[in-house]
Amino acid sequence: MPPSLQATKDFIRSNPFTKHRDALVIFGIVCIVLLMIVPTPKSVLDILLTFMIGIALLILMTSMVIDNVLDFSVYPGMLLVVTLFRLALNIASTRLILSEGDAGQVIAAFGNYVTAGNIIVGTIMFLILVIIQFVVITKGATRIAEVAARFTLDAMPQKQMAVDADLNAGHITEQEAFQRRSDIQREADFYGAMDGASKFVRGDAIAGLIITGINMIGGIILGVAMQDMEIAEALETFTKLTIGDGLVSQIPALMISTSSGIIVTRAASKSNLGSELISQFSQSAKALAITSFVMILLGIVPGMPTIPFLVMGSLIGFTSYRMAFGVKSKQEKEDEEKAKKAAEEAAAMPKEEKIEDYLLVDQMELEIGYGLIPLVDVNQGGDLLERITMLRRQMAGELGMIVPPIRIRDNIQLSPNEYLIKIKGNEVGRGELMMGSYLAMNPGNVSQRIPGIKTKEPAFNLDALWITESQKEAAELAGYTVVELPAVLATHLTEIIRRHASEILMRQDVKALLENVKKNSPAVVEELGPMLSTGEIQQILSMLLQERISIRDLASILELMANAAKISKDTVFINEQVRLGLTRQICKPFVNNGQMSVIALAPDLEQMLEASLQSTNRGPRLVIRPDLVGRILERMDTIQTKIQALGEQPIIVCSPNIRYPLKKLLESNFPNLVILSYSEIVTGINITVAETLSTHD
Repeated sequence: MPPSLQATKDFIRSNPFTKHRDALVIFGIVCIVLLMIVPTPKSVLDILLTFMIGIALLILMTSMVIDNVLDFSVYPGMLLVVTLFRLALNIASTRLILSEGDAGQVIAAFGNYVTAGNIIVGTIMFLILVIIQFVVITKGATRIAEVAARFTLDAMPQKQMAVDADLNAGHITEQEAFQRRSDIQREADFYGAMDGASKFVRGDAIAGLIITGINMIGGIILGVAMQDMEIAEALETFTKLTIGDGLVSQIPALMISTSSGIIVTRAASKSNLGSELISQFSQSAKALAITSFVMILLGIVPGMPTIPFLVMGSLIGFTSYRMAFGVKSKQEKEDEEKAKKAAEEAAAMPKEEKIEDYLLVDQMELEIGYGLIPLVDVNQGGDLLERITMLRRQMAGELGMIVPPIRIRDNIQLSPNEYLIKIKGNEVGRGELMMGSYLAMNPGNVSQRIPGIKTKEPAFNLDALWITESQKEAAELAGYTVVELPAVLATHLTEIIRRHASEILMRQDVKALLENVKKNSPAVVEELGPMLSTGEIQQILSMLLQERISIRDLASILELMANAAKISKDTVFINEQVRLGLTRQICKPFVNNGQMSVIALAPDLEQMLEASLQSTNRGPRLVIRPDLVGRILERMDTIQTKIQALGEQPIIVCSPNIRYPLKKLLESNFPNLVILSYSEIVTGINITVAETLSTHD
């Protein structure tokens, strides 16, 4: 926003007469309505007509000096009010013209000045003015408003995606992204409103022409029939008044129509109209030189007015000379010297290094080798940024948490086709992609093998092949699942986020989630606040995410926390109580046609684990001999391998007391192992024991 416009806004806000601006506007609209009904004295009408001309001129000047159309976003609504005001003045002046044959000094002055003693000349000039406004300016502005509104609405999705891409790339902050999205929405609303508001301008032009005709014909009839005027006298009197009234009305209308056209045609402008006109017309000395030559040539053609063409051609040629040879004014030279001196002083000053910048750690990073840059570069057809935006939305719906922006960097230390995923500066995953290829995976029903380069799918470490684009169709027909490179990387990122969601969730994120819940369910947040700190809530939510339990229904989870916190503040206890309230959500992914295949604990093992429980400040832990732990892990590895070979998810069912400590015992070796307690099995599910975990074969 230009400083002058900002200073004007600050003055208006601080002015004591504008503290109740809404009331003043309402009062003004009421006065406009009264103006249509109540007879208006000629002196008051003169003031109002002068005020109308001033308002129209102010609107025109404002539309020329604003840098951005959103700086004048009130324009569509204001256009309706001003049009209503102008029509009310038409009605008031018509009443005076027809009743008294006199409508005040302003209308009389305009009528006498324009007609200059000749009614026909005045009538022709008025009609030309109306034609210019109605046929040229109003029609053009209306068409431009329609096209601008349609194209602005069509471009909204691409603009929103560009904002999301900049946010994911770390080029802008969340606050800047919010402001950009808001500006895009406001711009679309503005052009949509301008599309409708332009119809008011067009209708006003038609109404002005009709009112002028009524004034002229009705005035002549009333003058002859009721005021005993001669036809010539009535014609002269009412024609002058009608033309004066029409000019007083149409000149402001012409200025407002012009301002409407200026605003809707400035979609690509970056500064005010005056600055852009001067800068863009003066940026090419060659164009000015050619124009000067043609003007001078026309001046020496026989029969053409020599002096005007030569003067204008000389002025344009002088301007071209100054631009071409860099003739600079004294002020320009002084400004350049000051800028040069300031640059030298800045270069001489030692730059202060901000050590704090080295302390910042991004929550999530994606480092890529230079060979993978085309996947990110939109200009090269890369859509990875768009996929990451969709990934963040997917995780919000699936896990119920807001994934932080993923900063993407190129790392020359990586091999060209290698990428690295980091969380808080620590590597959590890496992979390698073969540019120009596709990843083909065998889902188990491939009818024909195809040749390719053997590899491992990075997200799940499955056997796969790199194939060329020419092999893609044959691989799909053979039953392979063929995935393009951005999808491979996006899938790996998704699995990393699912696996490490508990590490990604920070206290600040939890605070934002609580503020969001508070909008719709303030009672539960207010009740839980005194009982649990933000850090304790974060620990409990992290425990749920660690076992891949969505926290999307956060309001219900907070209610379960509040109920459990009344009994104990221990986070492990609260976590287990919350799980009991989410049994349907927990069991749903593992139930197939009402059946659940599970791994049971041998009775002697379960009794032994129950007896080995010990309470610590980090929750209950199993204290058992190392050799016994080794046998449990060995047996569990055998069982998991067998179950996964059948394409099923290994699920252990045990007593509630040992569920959490058993999970902590096994999670480092079996991170994807699901452990449920008997209490978490939903009623109606048939349990089938596929294997039994024991300390002996």
